Amino acid sequence: MSGQFSIGPGLDIAALKAAFDRGGRVEIRDFLSPPDAARLRAHLIAREDWKLVLNAGDKVYEMPRGAIDGLSPAQRDELERRSLDAARHGFHFRYDAIRVPEDPSARTTLLDDFVSFLSSDEVRHLLREISGIADLDYADGQATAYSAGHYLTRHDDDVVGKQRRAAYVLGLTPDWRPEWGGLLMFHRPDGHVEEAFVPAMGALRLFAVPAAHSVSYVTPMAPEPRLSVTGWLRYR
Repeated sequence: MSGQFSIGPGLDIAALKAAFDRGGRVEIRDFLSPPDAARLRAHLIAREDWKLVLNAGDKVYEMPRGAIDGLSPAQRDELERRSLDAARHGFHFRYDAIRVPEDPSARTTLLDDFVSFLSSDEVRHLLREISGIADLDYADGQATAYSAGHYLTRHDDDVVGKQRRAAYVLGLTPDWRPEWGGLLMFHRPDGHVEEAFVPAMGALRLFAVPAAHSVSYVTPMAPEPRLSVTGWLRYR
């Protein structure tokens, strides 16, 4: 399966390692070869099994994309009110997703193959070298699409029992402008934003867990969803 993808040529491993050493995160531009990134993007655009995921406290809700359109105006207003209240005061998220099975033997799609590619010897060796994290054993993942009104509030990915060493975000949206929102933002302890990454086609953003971060609110100006594959690199 991993043979369907290839790492982009010409990566400066020493420079990438130095960047990760400085701040615990790095942007790997053209991590995927451009044809592979374009193929994965086309695959996700064609998928019809996207689900809207959002949370309320510790509960996560999933529904088919577009299901909200079938709610009554009063139901939609109530959902919006509850979502905004939760987002103001705690960890909250809202976006469309396609989850990749945890069991590699159950993976059958091109999206699944990409996540398995991240667990291949070639990629694990590369990411271990860049991050200095020796026990990156395997990747999990999901596709995400942030449309207008979607967001992910501040959190640090450190969940007991998940064995997460690092997180990744592979961008699959070209020509994105920062004023459209959807930025991957890293927060300082005082609440200010230390650094932010604009979505970029084929770029892999890799960062150590824990790290306080968020995805900024996508505005109605965005002409298409912010498309990516995200997940964690974990140890056994």
